Amino acid sequence: MACQSAPAIMDEQALLGLNPNAEACYRLRALAYFEQLKESQDAWEVCAEALAKGIYSDDHVKFFCFQVLEHQIKYRHGGLTAAQQQLIRETLMKWLQTQLMNVQQEKPFIRNKAAQVFALTFVGEYLTHWPKFFFDILTLIGLNPHGVDIYLRTLMAIDAEVVDRDIMHSPEETRRNTLIKDSMREQCIPSLVESWFQILQAYQQSHSELTCQCLEVVGAYVSWIDLNLIANDRFVNLLLSHMSVEDLREEACDCLFEIVNKGMDPVDKTKLVESLCQVLQSAGFFNIEQEEDVDFLAKFSRLVNGMGQSLVVSWTKLHKAGSVKVAADTLRATEAKVPLMLQLLVHEDDDISANIVGFCYDYLQVLKQLPLLTDQQKANVEAIMLAVMKKLTYDDEYNFENEGEDEAMFVEYRKQLKMLLDRLAQVSPELLLEAVRRVFNNTLQSWQTAPFMEVEVAIRLLYMLGEALPVSHGAHFTGDATKASTLQDMMRTLVSSGVSEYQHTSVTLEFFETVVRYDKFFIVEPQHIPSVLMAFLDHRGLRHSSPKVRSRVAYLFSRFVKTLHKHMNAFIEDILSRIQDLLELAPPENGFPALVTSDDQLFIFETAGVLIVNGESPAERKQALMRSLLTPLMDGFRLLLAKLPQETDEERQGALADCLSHAVSFASRTSKAFSNKQTVKQCGCSEVYRDCLQTFLPALSCPVQRGQLRSAVRSFLHRMIICLEEEVLPFVPAASEHMLKDCEPKDLQEFIPLISQITAKFKGQVSPFLQQVFMPLVLAIFEVLGRPAEENDQAAALDKQMLRRSYFSFIQTVTGSGMNEVMANQGAENVERVLFTIIQGAVDFPDPIAQKTCFIILTKLVELWGGKDGLVGFPDFIYKHIVPACFLAPLKPTFDLSDAQTVLTLSECTLTLKMIHLKRGPEFIQFLQQEYLPSLQVSPDITQELCQVLQQADVKVLKNYMKAFFQRAKL
Repeated sequence: MACQSAPAIMDEQALLGLNPNAEACYRLRALAYFEQLKESQDAWEVCAEALAKGIYSDDHVKFFCFQVLEHQIKYRHGGLTAAQQQLIRETLMKWLQTQLMNVQQEKPFIRNKAAQVFALTFVGEYLTHWPKFFFDILTLIGLNPHGVDIYLRTLMAIDAEVVDRDIMHSPEETRRNTLIKDSMREQCIPSLVESWFQILQAYQQSHSELTCQCLEVVGAYVSWIDLNLIANDRFVNLLLSHMSVEDLREEACDCLFEIVNKGMDPVDKTKLVESLCQVLQSAGFFNIEQEEDVDFLAKFSRLVNGMGQSLVVSWTKLHKAGSVKVAADTLRATEAKVPLMLQLLVHEDDDISANIVGFCYDYLQVLKQLPLLTDQQKANVEAIMLAVMKKLTYDDEYNFENEGEDEAMFVEYRKQLKMLLDRLAQVSPELLLEAVRRVFNNTLQSWQTAPFMEVEVAIRLLYMLGEALPVSHGAHFTGDATKASTLQDMMRTLVSSGVSEYQHTSVTLEFFETVVRYDKFFIVEPQHIPSVLMAFLDHRGLRHSSPKVRSRVAYLFSRFVKTLHKHMNAFIEDILSRIQDLLELAPPENGFPALVTSDDQLFIFETAGVLIVNGESPAERKQALMRSLLTPLMDGFRLLLAKLPQETDEERQGALADCLSHAVSFASRTSKAFSNKQTVKQCGCSEVYRDCLQTFLPALSCPVQRGQLRSAVRSFLHRMIICLEEEVLPFVPAASEHMLKDCEPKDLQEFIPLISQITAKFKGQVSPFLQQVFMPLVLAIFEVLGRPAEENDQAAALDKQMLRRSYFSFIQTVTGSGMNEVMANQGAENVERVLFTIIQGAVDFPDPIAQKTCFIILTKLVELWGGKDGLVGFPDFIYKHIVPACFLAPLKPTFDLSDAQTVLTLSECTLTLKMIHLKRGPEFIQFLQQEYLPSLQVSPDITQELCQVLQQADVKVLKNYMKAFFQRAKL
């Protein structure tokens, strides 16, 4: 549908579908029409004419026409005739001309799209057909506000296409962009800068929006144009005048920031920053206490931050170059900004403060490098410390019960302040320690009357010292006597001041966090343990009114007990009786909200276990305590398990299954206190855990909620293999039988590690059991892998891939544990079937992790069965299947030799060949030379070369050779 001299004819019915509220049939027609116009050689010209002549008033149609044009320029520009390219240029200029005369401006979304199309045309044609692009536009628009708006938007769109470093460009586009920028610098940048000056001057009073747009353009372009065009008196004075105009000042600040940020020689940069500072200071901008506009101050803080960081970069370069005098001048210039930096850092608005943190951090880095600090520099460090301490404080508005976006931002801001504190500790640890001690002691002397935020921050500072003053393994209370005694004094004050009674969750949490961070303090002063234990156990800790505090304390208490259990012998039974009600299995039907969640209970059970196991009571007492801890779990489990199959409501079933899982998890968690079977035996606890096993195993045959119950029991078995060792073996066959019934991929995937753990740990002891379970397990895996799945079902495909990996890793465990009889005794047909799956895994599935495992298995099997007295018929299998696998797998197109994981697979494949040579000797070399390699069309020379390398002792040489061999073969 080429453009004719008659008015442009478009498919009006299709255009109706451009309206977002149009019916679906029209919208589909519009889409089809769009595709038709995009792909046609000349049908798009109808859109060009519609734009040039302003035929349509509907915004959606105008936007549509620009989209069609954009497609032509972006994807088909090279295929357009000279006349068509000329048509695009004319269309754009005619459309721009109509904008100058329109009373009403186009909507912003149309102006943005037009600017994109202008920019794409510029990128494609500036270096060839349209070198006068800017001249033409500027000549046409003059200072018409509508025209200036499109011009500025186009400049920003060009910046996005040509300059923006956040946008990825191909090497070809990067070369083109460099040429465009070089050409612009030579031909038109001075004219553009002049146009910006005229626009800023003309519109600063009448059109603040255009002025801001123009300032944004200057900021964007200043990074790559000659700075002297902008950093001169007339331009900077104009920008400074904008700094006093409410609607322009923020954008002017951003523009100055970009000027300061421009990469340049350190001496020149220092001069630029200093001259800018001078004019800003004399214009009164440094008197920030009189400024009420926080949005402007946030921008101004960013500008000061940019100036400060620029000076630090200059100092660093000059310092490294050994330019002593100039470096000293730059340091003086930097330090002259410190008072202003401090004012901004302590500003009550966190955004203003956060924007200056970078300069502050970098300044401290400079001080860290100096051999000695002057008194003024020490005063600066102290002032920064006080500012950080002040700003770490929560404000009244912080909502602890319902933390939202503002709270999240404050937490992030606190992290920045923590970085400053850590840096302060590196510059002057003594000063920091003394400052924190002073604040801490003053606050805790009168904590009863102090606001919560002051008490919280005082304890928080003590907590932060733990990371700011690093020591190995938390040994804060040994070594440097001054530091150790200062921290020790503060900890003594913390635990004896009564501040744990403070009625605010933030203080309570900070108290417990700090007590646990410095738990080694209690080894030095164990007399404080009872009072802190009470805080953990009463209304301040586990019985606090806030669930958030209770939950966190459950975790912290377990850490506290793990570190200090040796000092708790006298309190064990008292603690256990106080936490007894928190160890109850909460049945789903009691309707009362539990004090602690099941996740919290895991920590409490672990704590109970640690206390019992590490106490000094005789074994009988430990056994009795552990039984009294676990018996309620077993009783509850039996009751709930009996109920579960009778329950018909699915939601109730789920709740019961959750509760059963929790019971198993709690029992499992108590066993974390044991390091190995020896401890379990020493405590006389083997029997109670065997009873647990006997209680939990029937859940495996429960007909409902099978996945969740199996998962819980399986985890318990894993723990018991470690704790009970061979005492667990009698339970394994029945458990395995149940777990192999009606399997899902996930069940099998989780079951295999259990069998692998048993195999690796007990080896020959479990050989009879393994021989019995081997084929049922393998067949269950084959059955699941063989189930049909939807072609696009990625989750099912991933499940199968993971199961396949688990299967191969199981075979690897069996062969690697020296139990070749497990496989050998499965009957010839089954052995062959398994062997073929390993060959298939090595060659057919493009999964380097599984392939690597398969080659490890093949190497092991060749070692076990490939010699003179190996498995009957196995040498034949080596030549028919294993050798081909070692060549066919790496030759597959999916075998990517640039991928690190695949290279590891090739390494294992090479070791398989090496093992075959070790076991079969010259016979193997002869097979390669006379039969196999000729069948792959490998030349005699290369065959000879490969065989020679294969016979050498150095495996590394062989690995490198095989990689090169397959790289050559794939060319």
